[in-house]
Amino acid sequence: MTYTRPPADSGYDVLRADADRAHAAPSPWRALSVVLIGIFVAVLDTFIVLVATPAIQRDLHASDADVQLVLAGYQLAYAVALITGARLGDLFGRKRCFLIGMALFTLASVACAAAPGAGALIGARLVQGLGAAVMSPQVFSTIQVLLPPERRARAFGVLGAVIGTAGVAGQLLGGVLVSADLFGTSWRPIFWVNVPVGLLTLALAAVLVPESRAPEARRLDLAGAAVLTPALFLLVVPLVEGREAGWPLWTWLSLALGALALVAFARVERRVEARGGSPLVRLRLLRSRAFAVGMVLVLLTYFGINSFFLVLSVTLQDGLGLGTLAAGAFYLPFAAAFFAGSLAAGRLARYGRRLLQAGALVLGLGHAAAIAVVLQAGAALTAWHLAVPLLVIGAGTGVLVTPLLNAVLARVRPAEIGMASGILSTSQQVGGSVGVAAIGVIFYGTLGDATHHDPAAYGPALAAALAFCLALAVAVSVLLRALPQPPGAGQ
Repeated sequence: MTYTRPPADSGYDVLRADADRAHAAPSPWRALSVVLIGIFVAVLDTFIVLVATPAIQRDLHASDADVQLVLAGYQLAYAVALITGARLGDLFGRKRCFLIGMALFTLASVACAAAPGAGALIGARLVQGLGAAVMSPQVFSTIQVLLPPERRARAFGVLGAVIGTAGVAGQLLGGVLVSADLFGTSWRPIFWVNVPVGLLTLALAAVLVPESRAPEARRLDLAGAAVLTPALFLLVVPLVEGREAGWPLWTWLSLALGALALVAFARVERRVEARGGSPLVRLRLLRSRAFAVGMVLVLLTYFGINSFFLVLSVTLQDGLGLGTLAAGAFYLPFAAAFFAGSLAAGRLARYGRRLLQAGALVLGLGHAAAIAVVLQAGAALTAWHLAVPLLVIGAGTGVLVTPLLNAVLARVRPAEIGMASGILSTSQQVGGSVGVAAIGVIFYGTLGDATHHDPAAYGPALAAALAFCLALAVAVSVLLRALPQPPGAGQ
């Protein structure tokens, strides 16, 4: 089966098959299943290392700063390179860049697993983040390319379920592998597990995923990349490292310089577009009400998601005394509810903005219920008190996050899908970093000098952090009123 260009108004991009068209994907869903594996392992590796850090520190005799860089290096490289990775897909082919990104990610996983010291592990994690940044944006673009508008909502439902499941699976799988200590290798299997997955994905993608490019893309905007990369670096580094470092002067200077660099980037992009070039980011995209509001919604939503995972994990393990494996397993109900909510959202996409508002409402109710339970339980707080609120929070998150991505991308021109995907992916990463930094101040400020396994101290700290998450859910619900309905959604 070969792919031909559909009518211009169908919402498809121009599909340019590889030389051997017989290798084009026989089914779009088979192709999407393959690329979804890529984003699964990219998200998985954000979380799987969290539970392995004590073992890594002991085995490599690493300092606290080294361990922070093992965690933050991946996230930093991932966030900084996403927009450039998306544009590379537009220019040189999304399938090609997906394959290159996955190959780089897999090779870096080998280097991580075999790292003889902390420095080598940090370097390999940076490369791993770059591979994920080249690979991940192609997933969003491929959904827009392969499916007509009326079928994309279901695909984004599956995408949301995959992302949520990967976050939980990372903590659970990390706990299982470290606890198993396979062949006496301690933490190293958390990286070795990526190798067979990566090789299988490369083989399947080579056969099942068709090639596509953006028809208007001509060459990479090197000037824009040269300004945007350090701008994002200056913004993300203090957000990732600031709380642990105690917010010294350099973090605030870095944030200020990052903001100035973004202003300079906007000027560079105007000049590139005025000369008829192909800018890294078309500023008219940011002037679109649907996209601008949607980008802010993505930022606010991921403020809450990543920060919620942080405070809940710390409370379960440090406050309530759960082991690594038990804490990871406790997230399974959340994952199940998230998965169900994501799939339901894909089937109910016709309700448009009302579905998003329902998701924000359920999410807010879940946080409110958790606050009430925590405060009522007091010093008698146990993990089981949080089980039902966790189900509600998982369902609300799935219903909100999944159609949100589709609603934001629905009005984007086909030629700008890759660019928009890169911006949204970057918003997710930056939003997550900002949320973790903000909630860290609230949670640890309330916690004070409390000792471990003290529910009487950790409960109020968790409640304060959940109040922040509740405020974010309310803000998202209010801002959703400004988001235009996706095409074809009911009013």
